[in-house]
Amino acid sequence: MTSAFPSPSSPSSPSAPSSPSAPSSSPDKRTLTRRGILRGSALLGATAATSGLLGSPVAAAAARPVAASGGRRLPSADRAKAAQVRAEFLHGWNGYKKAAWGHDEVKPVSGTSSEFFVPGHPVALSVIEALDTLYVMELDDELKLSCDYLEKHLDLDIDGDFHVFEAIIRVVGGLLSGYLVTRRPRLLELTREAADRLLPAFTKSPTGIPYTQVNLRTGAVSGNTPPLAEVGTNILEFGVLSQLTGDQKYYRAAKKAYRETMRRISPLGLLGTSLNVETGKWADGTDTAPNPPVDSFYEYLWGGWELFGDRDLLDWYRETTNAILRRQSVTVDGHLWFRQVDMNTGETTGTRASELASFYGGLLAMGGDQPHGEAYYRSWSAVMQRYPVLPEEIDYTDFSATQRGNQLRPEYVNSSFNLFQLDGRQEWRDTAWTYFKGMKNLRVDGGYTVASDVTTSPMTLGDLTPAYWFAENMKYLYLIFAAAPRYDYKTGYLSTEGKLLRGAR
Repeated sequence: MTSAFPSPSSPSSPSAPSSPSAPSSSPDKRTLTRRGILRGSALLGATAATSGLLGSPVAAAAARPVAASGGRRLPSADRAKAAQVRAEFLHGWNGYKKAAWGHDEVKPVSGTSSEFFVPGHPVALSVIEALDTLYVMELDDELKLSCDYLEKHLDLDIDGDFHVFEAIIRVVGGLLSGYLVTRRPRLLELTREAADRLLPAFTKSPTGIPYTQVNLRTGAVSGNTPPLAEVGTNILEFGVLSQLTGDQKYYRAAKKAYRETMRRISPLGLLGTSLNVETGKWADGTDTAPNPPVDSFYEYLWGGWELFGDRDLLDWYRETTNAILRRQSVTVDGHLWFRQVDMNTGETTGTRASELASFYGGLLAMGGDQPHGEAYYRSWSAVMQRYPVLPEEIDYTDFSATQRGNQLRPEYVNSSFNLFQLDGRQEWRDTAWTYFKGMKNLRVDGGYTVASDVTTSPMTLGDLTPAYWFAENMKYLYLIFAAAPRYDYKTGYLSTEGKLLRGAR
């Protein structure tokens, strides 16, 4: 590690008795993706002056202070609610251990399992996703069991195509955050191996914009038309890995993908949906921000500034955010929404709103525009008053559900957490608790499951606990209510997959 990369906090490895040879389903004794003019631009500009440019990208600027919690103490813990959240996480975790240990995902209704990336080749994805959640919830025996299992059994030499976007935010990010909270060297080795196996998606691309698939064994690439979220949602994981290893190749690859995309911005300051990595031409010229499949492209512009002080990313965040607010924001019945538009003309092409976009309220607030962020969050709170569980997608003009399922999405409560971290207001706790109570509709004996229709009564359930549930939903809720001693609320930063990349204590 070079001196240019400040070390993250170094918590001692959790102590725990030796793990059993097979996981126990007993409770602990003491438990598809994702986020006007900025009012905060003056503040952002003042802060930006302290950072350096990214020739050596993450240099020094990563140590700059952040404004989380507004310089005030957050409210004290609500221990009763935190305990309920922890108990429900354990309910899902023990269901996974009982029916699917070592596999990627559990099917809690049938008591079976499935693999996320390549059939027949598990990577214990739910275990990887859970590592830092186990840490912040002080489930040290479970954390040790999980780390021991991964160090012994995780084999990434797989002759199969991995989805690059998902593998970076989940596998690289999960192992990375696992290392940051335990400091177990083997986890960092596995993180680097995973990143190295995925890098051909970037290095074999004529433009540097990544292919969507990589064969982990051969390095063969495929999928030449990624949406924006898959282009940009890698700079946090790769940047922290560059910090820890001193090897700039990860950050350089991620930064080049962003730069090449921003070179193709329209005169209106808008971006399309997907690009051809070989020609560099837009394959779809509709700007769907902040909805998928472009959502976390914008989230990581801000995150890259927060973690690494990269002024280019800050400038791109401000440029695109200003254009989104100016060209796409609409108010319907007092609620703020974002329409889909043609990137070159600004003409409306759609009025859908995906639950995946509900992260954007928290992002706007973190980025210096708390009024718009709060307004957008409250738009989704209004939708939550109509449905017991948020549907996957609505038409914002009348709140009708255009996609009636629910995939145990965490984006709304992600915003609850980001807003709470900024000012600790009770409103964010209250609405997060409403979300938690609604999620009970998806509780089954084997854990929590997706729904195929949230508009029926009783709700029509599916049979899957997505691995991200162990990384995101319950971690956000726990951090809102627990005043968790292992998380620094003033400096902490989580990735789009809820991975703790800064602020572990």
